[in-house]
Amino acid sequence: MDNKRWYDKEPTLSLAISLIKNSKEDVQIRCADFIKSKAQDYGVVLNSNLFGAFNYVLHRWYDNNEQISEAFMYLKEADDETRKQIAIEIIAFLEKAEMV
Repeated sequence: MDNKRWYDKEPTLSLAISLIKNSKEDVQIRCADFIKSKAQDYGVVLNSNLFGAFNYVLHRWYDNNEQISEAFMYLKEADDETRKQIAIEIIAFLEKAEMV
């Protein structure tokens, strides 16, 4: 069976996204800032045309918040290895955030 979601192709990333989805909204927003920062540290740059294209598709859970949606665009733009590394860091971030 083919996975329909782009982030389900890599198990670590899929886990990280699931953890984000199940987190409280304030943790999701802090995590979004963390993702953007990490992605930028790895040199990921958003294509300016992506923002407009994604604004037309608003049926995904993460489209309800602009910060989270933008963070996911950074993840989607990253190469496979960078996405996996950021996913590992997201999981560690969320473990610490949930302890607070």
